[in-house]
This record gives sequence, C-alpha cells and structure tokens, in this order.
Amino acid sequence: MRRRPAITTPRPATPPPPGPPLRDYAAGELARAITCLGWRGGRLHEGVHQARKSLRRARATLALGASALAPAARLVDHELRKLNRGLSSLRDAHALTGALALLAARNEDTNQAALLLRARNAAARERAVRARSERTGDPGMHARRVLLASLLGALRALPWEDIEVSEIQAALARSRARAEAAGLRALDRGKPDDWHRWRRRARRLSQQQRALGGHSADERRDKRLAVLLGETQDRSLVQEHCGRDSPFAAIDRVPLRALMDHELVHLRGRARRLLAARAEAAGPPSD
Repeated sequence: MRRRPAITTPRPATPPPPGPPLRDYAAGELARAITCLGWRGGRLHEGVHQARKSLRRARATLALGASALAPAARLVDHELRKLNRGLSSLRDAHALTGALALLAARNEDTNQAALLLRARNAAARERAVRARSERTGDPGMHARRVLLASLLGALRALPWEDIEVSEIQAALARSRARAEAAGLRALDRGKPDDWHRWRRRARRLSQQQRALGGHSADERRDKRLAVLLGETQDRSLVQEHCGRDSPFAAIDRVPLRALMDHELVHLRGRARRLLAARAEAAGPPSD
C-alpha cells in the first residue's frame, strides 16, 4: 500500500525588519540636505529651506528607533539639531520674504497690496544682507556639508536592524500624544510659544508618518494640520519683525501687525476646527 505523502503546512513568511528601510530613508534625507546646501546664487535660500526640511525628517526618523539606536543616535541627533539651528537665521529671512510675497499676491486687489509689497521688498533686502554674511562665514556651505557627510556615515552605521515594530508603534503613539497635548494647550492659552510648540510637534508626527509611508485618512488630516500650523508660524514671524529692530518702515509696522492679527485669528480658527474634526473622526475613547 502506497503511503500518502505527509502534508506540511508552509510557515508564514517572516516580515522583513522595519529598521533598514528607515535607515535608507533617513540616509537619503541627509544626502539630499548635502546637495541642497550646495545650491548657489539665487537658489541659496531655497537650498537652505529644503536642507532644513531634510534634517528634520532625518531626526524624526531617528526618534522612531531611539531606544534601539541609542546612545550613538543621540550624538548624531544632537549634531543635526545644532546644525539645523545654525541655519535658522537664513531660513527665517527667507520665510519672512516668502510669506509676505504670498500675502501680497493674495491681496493684490485690496487696500493692503502696497503695504505688503513694501514689507516684502524690505524683507528681501534683509535676506540679501544675511546671505552675504553667510557666504563670508562659510563659503559654499562647505564646512556644513563636510560635517553632514560625516554624520551620514555615522547614521548608516547605527544598529537599525535592532529596531522592533513595537518600538516604532510606541514612538508614534508618543508623538501623537505630545502633539495633541500641545494643541490643547495652544487652544486653551493662545500664547505664541504654545502655538509654535504645537506646530513643531505636529510637524514631527507628520514627518514620522511620512517616513513610514502612511497614507491613511488620519495621516492626511495630520499633514493638513501641520501645514496650517506652518502658515500660522509664518504670520507670527512677520509680527515678530514689527518691533524696534524691524526691517520694515516705521509707518508700516502698526498696520502690518494689525493685518497679521487678523490673519492669525482666521488661521487659528481653522486649526481649531480641523482638530475638532480629527477628534470626531477618531470617535469616543474606548472603555
């Protein structure tokens, strides 16, 4: 009698470890930052803007595996943070000019058009001064790019294969909780620093979702909120430049501040409604 062959149940395929794709993503962002910092001439400011975006994305990705990657990751993150902060003056000058240019375009048929154009031109002159100073201090951003190349090598050498899915999920949950707490605080107190903190934490959450390739409805809402909070920060930046050391003409500072007040009321109202819609979509908390 012929024996029937034994039936073997195939073992489920082991999912690939989540760390290496995150390593490749973060490394790609640092490589992009090195490239963008090499942009010259009229592309200098946009290069700095894009490089800072990539540095923040790399840091957000590192935070997803902080426990497994520590302590070396903390050193890499510290240097990336310091480098990013060192570029903030140039970025602020560019953001100020860009925000005013956008507002001028949106209000070209209103009474504010001339005010916004004057402010935009003043901001552009200040931006040019910052750029000349930067070119003198670090021509071609060479020193920063060399440092970034070293950090890129260090980042690639981290033990990314040790990251577990559970750690990523916990890190994402912490980021969401921090963003939501910052949002409630900003809406309750309404101070500029609270709104800025909310913006930073919402952006970190959105960047981590981007690193993980998320495209859910919740993640799209989080992205919209992060973008909206970025717009509020740009308006606050204009307000901050309406003081004694302002690049704007003295006669323009009061009406410019009043216009930004109006803009902020509108944008913060939208943020409040977006957060409410996010909470409604999430449903009541489970018992």
